[in-house]
Amino acid sequence: MKLKLIKFNCVKSTNDQAIKIIRSKKNKQGIIISNSQTNGKGTMGKKWISRKGNFFVSIFFELKKTLPDFKEFSLINPLIIKKILNEYSTFKVKIKWPNDLLIRSKKVCGILQELIQFEKRNFLIIGIGINTLHCPISKTFEATSLLECSNKLIDNSEILNNLKKNYETIFCNYKFNKKLLKKIL
Repeated sequence: MKLKLIKFNCVKSTNDQAIKIIRSKKNKQGIIISNSQTNGKGTMGKKWISRKGNFFVSIFFELKKTLPDFKEFSLINPLIIKKILNEYSTFKVKIKWPNDLLIRSKKVCGILQELIQFEKRNFLIIGIGINTLHCPISKTFEATSLLECSNKLIDNSEILNNLKKNYETIFCNYKFNKKLLKKIL
């Protein structure tokens, strides 16, 4: 499966934009990326603090029988993103199940999965926010940025290409291959 890149300068939320695209019938799958978002979404109705320059993307696709189910994606997504973030961080990236990635016990990434039904078909939207350049100030959690923990220059387009490649490899021709997944991760 090829994921079409859909770029925006500014959106309210990349997940909300994915819902609009699905309902418009323009694309059944893709990756939405935005330079900024004004109303990022977190789990359980929380707000994702979106500082311009950080990484905001939503991957969306129709859930077919040849793909993992919704619950399996909650295991797959953090593992894929952890693998990518480990390429940058000089410190170990840890998963705080089910949807956060931490470096040195500070939040660097959040994942939001949304399942929507449209015309009797199920679509999965995977929202990913990574503090690549800036860390948000929060009263409820400590945050860090990839830049603070890295020995490399942070390039959001490089992270995007790596993410796209990993997902396309896993979903190659809409066939889910568990041996291939273990190889990738």
